[in-house]
Amino acid sequence: MAITISYTLVLIPYFLQSHFDISYAFRCLDHTFTSKGVYTSCKDLPHLSAQLHWTYNSTMGVADIAYRARQGAGGWVAWAINPNQIGMVGSEALVAFVNSNGSVTVYPTMITSYSPSMLPSDLNFPVSGLSAEFLNNEITIYATVGPFASGSVVNQVWQAGNLVLDGVPQMHAVSQQNLQSTGQLDFLFG
Repeated sequence: MAITISYTLVLIPYFLQSHFDISYAFRCLDHTFTSKGVYTSCKDLPHLSAQLHWTYNSTMGVADIAYRARQGAGGWVAWAINPNQIGMVGSEALVAFVNSNGSVTVYPTMITSYSPSMLPSDLNFPVSGLSAEFLNNEITIYATVGPFASGSVVNQVWQAGNLVLDGVPQMHAVSQQNLQSTGQLDFLFG
């Protein structure tokens, strides 16, 4: 009996966390954007309570994106494309965080190592219309990205950290959620 109760108590936090992540993920299809238009596709990303919404223009090879992620006012979020591999190093990111005055800073940055500077820099693919907002403990990054050398298929990386010092996002956690926040995305076929 004690083993059963102990085992059950150990599993409860995992069940609750799993249930929370799944219930949050289903909000992708139900979300309505009031200020930035309508997106034709969305994907519930499997980690870090994040979603990607997009409309892909196959003629131009560009995607209008909205990357949404749960985050408190003191943290940061990022969505990136890695043109060479699935993984963090070599990715080209859009990062956003909430400033102490409540405004949101968003900019592109290159992730060149496991200890990147996280300072603004140019990316190797075009980015326009870059903006971000913080609402209901979510940071949303908006942009038009592309075209990409790989066409509609890209390697994506997304991330979140809990600390910004002097306007610079600091190292994220190295939990399974953080380490597994990568994958391939086909803008054309979802």
